[in-house]
Amino acid sequence: MIDKRKDIAREIGRRYCTLTPAGVETLASILVPFKVNKGERLMNEGDVCSFMYYVERGMVRQFYYKNGRDVTEHFSYEGRIVICIESFLKQEPSRLIVEALETSWVFGIPYEKLMSLIEVDKEMANLYRKILEHALISSQEHADSQRFENATERYVRLLKTKPEIVLRAPMVHVASFLQMTPETLSRVRASHID
Repeated sequence: MIDKRKDIAREIGRRYCTLTPAGVETLASILVPFKVNKGERLMNEGDVCSFMYYVERGMVRQFYYKNGRDVTEHFSYEGRIVICIESFLKQEPSRLIVEALETSWVFGIPYEKLMSLIEVDKEMANLYRKILEHALISSQEHADSQRFENATERYVRLLKTKPEIVLRAPMVHVASFLQMTPETLSRVRASHID
């Protein structure tokens, strides 16, 4: 299992911030593997986000309930991190829920161990900063898309930047993520010519 954790640590380094061999060893030493079956939750509303999760295989989504509706906020799949950022940073209960859309294998980076490491290890501190930067930029890009683009533009952007979501996630969740009804998404998809 340690070899698998080293492979995952290398992958995280490739994606977010190149790690030295010592950095790979350090990160691998704290990774916690999880298997989450389709439909199961990694986090429920009210849980404290005590891990950031790297998705090795599968797809998960973050969502919340608003006025009785299920609203998808984010999708993560192979090579991506899922984190309920406010809950993780404050170590307070989250309003978000994380659910597996496919049977998924994820590796958790535990909050307590990571915080201890970033106090003494510059390389881990830099990795942490790069992961947070990536999460914040991704969140800002999504918010800007919702604010400034029409339904077709939002769909086309998603298709170009994250086609895995359109190919693998249920359309009801894709529509929610794009802040449109399933009927609107169906019309946009029908009228869009690749």
